[in-house]
Amino acid sequence: MLTNHAKLMQFFSVANEVTGRKKLQKMIYILQKCDMPFEEKYQFHFYGPYSEELSLRTEELCNLGFIAEEKEEKSNYFQYNYSITADGQEFLNQFKLEIPDMTKQVQLLKGKSSRFLELVSTMLYFDDLTEADMVEKIHTVKPKQKYTNDEITEASQFIKSINPPQ
Repeated sequence: MLTNHAKLMQFFSVANEVTGRKKLQKMIYILQKCDMPFEEKYQFHFYGPYSEELSLRTEELCNLGFIAEEKEEKSNYFQYNYSITADGQEFLNQFKLEIPDMTKQVQLLKGKSSRFLELVSTMLYFDDLTEADMVEKIHTVKPKQKYTNDEITEASQFIKSINPPQ
């Protein structure tokens, strides 16, 4: 059980801070698709791939005082910011964890918007489809986002840059 919590804490240690629950969900999913050993189960939801397990695990880490959750009021919604606490870092230092270095990928992901990561994660969710079918699927399941062909091309190039072939 604690191993999956420790992997998530390692992510927060590398990320330093993550702004937004949706962005957190997409970042972990994309890292998982890049062969990082995250084991949360995902299903397709309103904003693309979503993991109830990840939400619960994050909440548990907050309750333990290992992750700090800051609730920030925006104009018509709340935004949540997450960061590892000193207690969390101390726990992580005690936990022997073998996990590949994800620093480069995490920094690339942090530099992107939640909207863009929603597109990337949706594309990865349907990566078993041909490119044409994937584009059609994106427009079908995400009609309100109105993703342009340029955005889809940019997301496709981003996927190749973040997860180069082995």
